[in-house]
Amino acid sequence: MSLFENLNLDNLPQHIAIIMDGNGRWAKKQGMLRTFGHERGTKSVKTTVETCARLGVGYLTLYAFSTENWNRPKLEVETLMKLLVKSLKSELKSLQKNNIRLNAIGNLELLPKTTRNELLDVIDKTKDNTKMTLTLAISYGSREELLNVVKTISDKVKNNIISIEAIDDSIINQHLYTHNLPDVDLVIRTSGEHRISNFLLWQIAYAEFYFTDVLWPDFTDEHLYEAIISYQKRERRFGKTSEQIHIS
Repeated sequence: MSLFENLNLDNLPQHIAIIMDGNGRWAKKQGMLRTFGHERGTKSVKTTVETCARLGVGYLTLYAFSTENWNRPKLEVETLMKLLVKSLKSELKSLQKNNIRLNAIGNLELLPKTTRNELLDVIDKTKDNTKMTLTLAISYGSREELLNVVKTISDKVKNNIISIEAIDDSIINQHLYTHNLPDVDLVIRTSGEHRISNFLLWQIAYAEFYFTDVLWPDFTDEHLYEAIISYQKRERRFGKTSEQIHIS
């Protein structure tokens, strides 16, 4: 029996963010190069994206490539960039069919020109889709994002565009890469690691976390259902007591 039957479709996380970890270890277990793991991982991406759209999840953010990943071996980085272009080209039709809008966050200026152009092209072609927003965090680091926010707001204060007294959560949100996205409800990390790895540090302030030992290339829709079911069993208090939540 599929775990789908245990899902409460009226209590889905609005925004799911996934740290897709374990491609390299999966490949090593198969006696293959790390690049084979990344390629196999694209199948899990496709499954997860289409499943979230089908369930009615409004926002899905995937940690595809961090700022620290630029320090990986040159061949691996080049392969990842080529794989991204290949995936964008092959999945455009599916994004359109499933009414999914593509979005990207991160320092996109660091991407190779071909990769960046293909990414921006698919973003433009899907901009009017409304069922789900798929965000790829590419060349992304949360500390860099927050540093940029501080610099930008400081400059606006200096030039009398914003007063210091006006700075609040909403002002900070407006200057994040994710200014057009709601806060994250559920963070999933695969491969058994229990780290955030510089991912959406501001946006996950009240998110629920789900860690699984499953390596990303082995991640299926059933594993996604498990994560959502775990989320649905939790009481989200946002700093309040259980009594306050139940009264309200």
